[in-house]
Amino acid sequence: MTPRAAAVKPQVTIGAMRRSSRGGAAASLPRARRGPASAPVATGRLRGLRSRHRARRAGGRLAFDSLPAPGGEDIARNLKIESIEVLGVGCELTGEHTFVRITTECGITGLGQSAGWGYPKGVAGVLQELAPLLVGADPFRIEHLWHLAYRARPFRGNILSAAVSAIDLALWDIKGKAVELPVWELLGGRTRDRVRLHVLVGGGTPDEIVSSVNWAVEEGFTAVKFDPLVHGYEDLSMAQLVSSACAMAAAAREAGGDEVDLIFELHRKLDPGSAIVVCNALAAFRPLFIEDPIQIDSIETQAELAKQIASPIAMGERLSSIWEFSELLSHRVPILVRPDVGLAGGLSGCRKIAAIAEAHHCGVAPHNFLGPAHTAPTLHLCTAIPNLVTMEYLPLDEDKTSSSAAYDTTVVRNGGYCEVPDAPGLGIRLVDDYALVAPVIERPFSNEGLLRADGSVAAANWASASVAAPN
Repeated sequence: MTPRAAAVKPQVTIGAMRRSSRGGAAASLPRARRGPASAPVATGRLRGLRSRHRARRAGGRLAFDSLPAPGGEDIARNLKIESIEVLGVGCELTGEHTFVRITTECGITGLGQSAGWGYPKGVAGVLQELAPLLVGADPFRIEHLWHLAYRARPFRGNILSAAVSAIDLALWDIKGKAVELPVWELLGGRTRDRVRLHVLVGGGTPDEIVSSVNWAVEEGFTAVKFDPLVHGYEDLSMAQLVSSACAMAAAAREAGGDEVDLIFELHRKLDPGSAIVVCNALAAFRPLFIEDPIQIDSIETQAELAKQIASPIAMGERLSSIWEFSELLSHRVPILVRPDVGLAGGLSGCRKIAAIAEAHHCGVAPHNFLGPAHTAPTLHLCTAIPNLVTMEYLPLDEDKTSSSAAYDTTVVRNGGYCEVPDAPGLGIRLVDDYALVAPVIERPFSNEGLLRADGSVAAANWASASVAAPN
């Protein structure tokens, strides 16, 4: 963590908090009333599933003893939400992640991370506004609460979707813990025995890419993703742009051989004309897919572009609803979709997006680069859907000298795959001193990296080209 980070206030805690000793709006929220006891959840096959997962955890494969006890075999369905907390957690890559932590009257908590990292305080503000809708509600009514939050007021967009996604993830976490099952069991069960990964690596020169690919192969990964556009790409001639990108791709192909799938991440840096030229040149290196060549401003333009490129194209990490994905896929182009569980409606939204893609014979490669608490729910999605291609994975998740130390997780990587998790819920929680381990890093707006040599705007989004492989 940088010295600058230590001086910044480490935590943002807002929203409706029934247990807070402070007064104000939070204390004025009506106390949730318990309804009559209903039939217990744990019966028959459910008890058998619980026993099976308990046995696996007891065997030490994916122990997560620090999860709160759900209250016994006969926990009833009349759980009520007691409090909502909105938390800020620092990150080296983005500065701040926004979380919602939902607590029920019986003490079960659920944690959900937003992927709206461009405007974390905007997401936090929306979560604060939505909190009164949730206090006193039944957390098992996930679909109902999703629509209640999404349609509570006019206006839509990424910030609202990011907030609703975090709520959705926290509710699934609660439900899994309450019935003592991993969330993928509640999504229809597993469709695979392990989840294939593609690892995100960095490198600004061909030699650096060779080093990164060699590391990935030694670690057991069978798919590697990197950005082949070199620093200063925005001021290169077309010939230089193509030749430099191809030099990066050639180095990676030489290092990995045909046994390794390559993925070229272009970070929405090109216009449609240059994208066609660059992508068709990169297609000669037989990538698994090329990702996000252009800005997402026009769904129709993205779809039309995919028809003109001789390689599979992946899109969607910045799309935020099932309706946007449906519109994209309606153009009947051979693409892969990349929904983000922290942006595109949580697990509830992303499993619907996967189903829409399945109906169009399209694969899914979820976006996932925001740390361990983002990887955990993404892994549950990937376990449950039938049309997964590969799951994105960031090596920083495993670096306990980084902000990743702020999380306890049951995610287990073996080589180029993640094991199917067995812990109840999502299998993730914040450590008690997370605010000290990962203080929020304030990042004011800057022109750096956004302008061409002539002063015009070259890109409309931040994109990191320096995600390095561990030593």
